[in-house]
Amino acid sequence: MIATKNLGIKGLLAGLAIACSLTLPATAAEINGVKFADTVKVGGSDLKLNGLGMRTKVVFKVYAAGLYLTEKKTTPADIMAVQGPRRVTLVMMRDLTSEDFGQAFMTGLNNNLSQAEKSKIVSQISKFGEMFASIESLKKGDVLHIDWIPGTGTQTQLNGKNIGEAVPDIAFYNAILRIWIGNKPADSSLKPALLGARS
Repeated sequence: MIATKNLGIKGLLAGLAIACSLTLPATAAEINGVKFADTVKVGGSDLKLNGLGMRTKVVFKVYAAGLYLTEKKTTPADIMAVQGPRRVTLVMMRDLTSEDFGQAFMTGLNNNLSQAEKSKIVSQISKFGEMFASIESLKKGDVLHIDWIPGTGTQTQLNGKNIGEAVPDIAFYNAILRIWIGNKPADSSLKPALLGARS
């Protein structure tokens, strides 16, 4: 009788577990212990996690990165053409000075933009440089959002607080994206991960 009761309870618990798994979808993706929400709201729109990966330099993990779009895209050209809001989220895996981060940002732009392309967004690059200068450093665990919000521009947040002014040119945001998904990405393994290759 006791054994039968135990089996009945186990069956009930198993049934509840299955029911919960069907009704409660996974709410986060994870890489090296860093969780990224499956969906976020930017500019009034729900964005889906397109891909995530880890930026490494030599053997050091620098930051975890996630790309959010209104719908899944798998090529840089399609991502650049998205009309709605977009977000890149960076979660720092180590401490960096603002100078180091700013230099890495400029290196990424220089590697992926022609002189003519840079000349068209030089004022926006300067504004972004001022923003980096206003931050003393980035600490392990800091969360940086770089959003494209139609009608507003490129808005950056550090740990939930806006930093710097919004930059209105879509060409500038696409230039930023090319740091990670351009022809010469900052990390060759991060690019396909952001394009959704990571399972």
